[in-house]
Amino acid sequence: MLASALTPPMAIDMIARRAFLAGLAAVSLPRMGWADIGSPAFLAAGKTASGFVLHGLTGDGESLFSVPLPARGHAAAGHPHQAIAVAFARRPGTYGLVIDCASGAILHQLEPPQGRQFNGHGVFSADGALLMTSEVVSEGSAGRIGLWETDTYRRVAEWDSGGIGPHDIKRLPGGRIVVANGGIQTDPADRTKLNLATMRPNLTLLSSKGEVLDRAELPTELRQNSIRHLALLPGKIAFAMQWEGDAAQPVPLLGLWAPGKGAVLCPPDDAFAFAMKGYAGSIAATQDGKRIALTSAPGGVVMLFDEMGHQTACHTRADLSGVAAIGGSFVVTDGSGTTWQVQEEGLALLSRHTLAWDNHLVGLGPA
Repeated sequence: MLASALTPPMAIDMIARRAFLAGLAAVSLPRMGWADIGSPAFLAAGKTASGFVLHGLTGDGESLFSVPLPARGHAAAGHPHQAIAVAFARRPGTYGLVIDCASGAILHQLEPPQGRQFNGHGVFSADGALLMTSEVVSEGSAGRIGLWETDTYRRVAEWDSGGIGPHDIKRLPGGRIVVANGGIQTDPADRTKLNLATMRPNLTLLSSKGEVLDRAELPTELRQNSIRHLALLPGKIAFAMQWEGDAAQPVPLLGLWAPGKGAVLCPPDDAFAFAMKGYAGSIAATQDGKRIALTSAPGGVVMLFDEMGHQTACHTRADLSGVAAIGGSFVVTDGSGTTWQVQEEGLALLSRHTLAWDNHLVGLGPA
């Protein structure tokens, strides 16, 4: 396992020791479900004055549990049935912690193979028997999807992600997954971007056996629009991008893709072309697919779109980043520890916490 400045091994060992006795008790008992611990709606990483944490939040933004993390977190994956979460390091990182959210015990510490790094995201299969993790080969940033069985969290296989620098992955019906291959080759030590002149991001659809079923690329003039994050709509996928080209050029940061067809890019209204400062940090869609939300921490905005990609609203608040859907609306988090409900009319305060929320708010509802 490669060392990482973001992932001190001693820090992981300290957390593992603190959780050891709780872990012994936890593994001997039947696993609790999410309803047994209050039915959290979201998972969110954050930073407090004393360190890094993973919270389980209600739909109103109140915390039901908090578990310490060894270093800055990024996204988490929630088991579909059990109150189990896998917290991933901010990319590129080498920790993936399997957490019993009922007891706070760290059940397993995932380690990518030598020369690999986790890339911030993962997803469980529908039955919870398999965890799939977004990874890169450290030298060259070739993408891999790691497969881990979830009885003992042993790595059992890996797939080619279909591109360079995979980040977000989502599960589709029938065991298929879609991968956001960001296209950026990075230095494994300091994350310097090495191939901006030649990058080619793509969306890759993989079968339940890891076979490439379909792939979508951006037009040549927008190949520096790194595809980063995903949200699912009925029959299509919404994707969020981060522009690595000329900052003076306004580009769409939202796209829609129905496999079997070309990707459709969705620019905002002209008045808001520069509002997100070329950076879409998180994306979410309501379960019916009729509304999409896109956030930008650098821009301090959340934009709303309809299912066709037409902008319907834009609201401002400093350092908005995490977003997830609940019912027919959205919840967003910001760097000051606040959670907000989002509607076309504006933002409504839900809760405040003494921490800084990190990039993502992960929903625990249907995939």
